[in-house]
Amino acid sequence: MQEPTPHELGLDPVHESPFKGRTGLRRVWNAFNYSLAGLKAAYLCEDAFRQEVWLALLLIPTACLLPVPWLGRGLMIASVLLVLVVELLNSAIEAVVDRVGLENHRLAKRAKDIGSAAVLVSLLMVAVTWGSVLLEALA
Repeated sequence: MQEPTPHELGLDPVHESPFKGRTGLRRVWNAFNYSLAGLKAAYLCEDAFRQEVWLALLLIPTACLLPVPWLGRGLMIASVLLVLVVELLNSAIEAVVDRVGLENHRLAKRAKDIGSAAVLVSLLMVAVTWGSVLLEALA
């Protein structure tokens, strides 16, 4: 059985957004520029992201200099980068919630709290990963 096309489902990707019609290298180039703009906005507007970038700039070179196995080093670096990814997503959630309305609402609070919890879990993952790799290297 053939899958229905977006048009058959009543969806028109070209008209959902003026940016959806871009294809090929132009789309890739636009996406790259939007990503850079997002990184810049997060760094300039989000204190937590800025702090985590500085932490990453400290931890990633440290991981490269430590006498640990390559797999452990990769896990250490990946865990730090994951914190940045989760913080970017959390900041995006917060921006959307604030855009919808600044009044106190239990669902807005829940969304922000869950995003914050995701950042906390990713930071705990850094601690566990780094601790595990360093303990293994010392054994």
